[in-house]
Amino acid sequence: MAETSENPVRPAPQTGTARYTGEVVYIYAFDIAYDTARRPMTRLLGQAVEHFSMDANRRSPRQLSFHRPEMVRLPVLERVGPHGPVPIQRTIKFLSIGAISITVRVPFAVPHLQDLIAFHDLQFSDGSLQDHVYQLAHEVVVELKGRLQSPHPHWMEEEAYTVFCIAAPIWTASDRPTTALHWFQAHRRQVAALLAQELEIERLSQQETDESTSRHLSYYEDDLVVIDWDAALLIDDPSAFDETLHILELANLQLTELEAYDRLLDDALERSYRDLSRDPLRPRRDILRELREIRIDMARFNDELSNTTKFFGDWHLARIHEQITTRLHLAEWHRTIEGKLRILNDLYQILKHDQANRWMVILEATIVLLFIIDLVILFMGLQ
Repeated sequence: MAETSENPVRPAPQTGTARYTGEVVYIYAFDIAYDTARRPMTRLLGQAVEHFSMDANRRSPRQLSFHRPEMVRLPVLERVGPHGPVPIQRTIKFLSIGAISITVRVPFAVPHLQDLIAFHDLQFSDGSLQDHVYQLAHEVVVELKGRLQSPHPHWMEEEAYTVFCIAAPIWTASDRPTTALHWFQAHRRQVAALLAQELEIERLSQQETDESTSRHLSYYEDDLVVIDWDAALLIDDPSAFDETLHILELANLQLTELEAYDRLLDDALERSYRDLSRDPLRPRRDILRELREIRIDMARFNDELSNTTKFFGDWHLARIHEQITTRLHLAEWHRTIEGKLRILNDLYQILKHDQANRWMVILEATIVLLFIIDLVILFMGLQ
């Protein structure tokens, strides 16, 4: 079954005619630990833990393979937003690579597309959405403390992504349904302004409009996804939102993990350069052990991250995954990390070679010393 909620989304109250209805989905990814204990979890924050699952709503092979992280759905909260009281739905996904993803869904019903720009930086009467998510993440880390191995001290550096989900079909100003692509071509500048959080729509250049909306895909006549750097627009039947959101969420998690391990490699390289540029403060064997552990850890990380973000079977979702990974420059992040791993490997080989040379010198000196001792003993015996 696709991911559903026991509490259906209710549109936020609006004045005037609501031409666009749907929900804004805020995705926050946190890298909270180096690794986690491999044991089943039954409850989190007082809620039952389940495995994420979904159905493919479009053409796909008989066998589908998706990563199924552990997750919990928290009770719906009532908050006062920019257009009055709204119910917000919160979901937490927990991945074995030491990361969590928190999604918050806020329903909307607005007459104009530009009215959604205010949802980028959502403020409630009791604080911002970001503050609420940070507090929730802190509660999760505290409860998972016993499962986390080498928790990160700076886990609060999150990666955020916003998805504006509009229920299909789209209606024209004359109250007639239209195809998603036709509507998109007629409102492309407004879509670009929404994704770029640009209030002065008329000042947005054609070049920026084309760039922000260049990565868009459609499967049926009434669905569309437009992918930008930190936001996306999704038009579809609400029952099909979750499969696309899951792909965007996994890419956002992958970016978070790549950034975290890039920082880890930077620290390791800095220590290695420092230790090799002068008389080491630590023994060579300690440096070698650390470099060896990092190489092993990165091999494990690449394997687990690939298993987390790979899926087989749904060609449309595969295209969406390709577009979001391109927009987030994940391939460049992988190449950067691989380059730093090669440097670490070179340093490891240099240290191994240096260590071997030291042992050879010691061995040669020992042989010479034994030879001298043997000569001394022979000479004394002749006397």
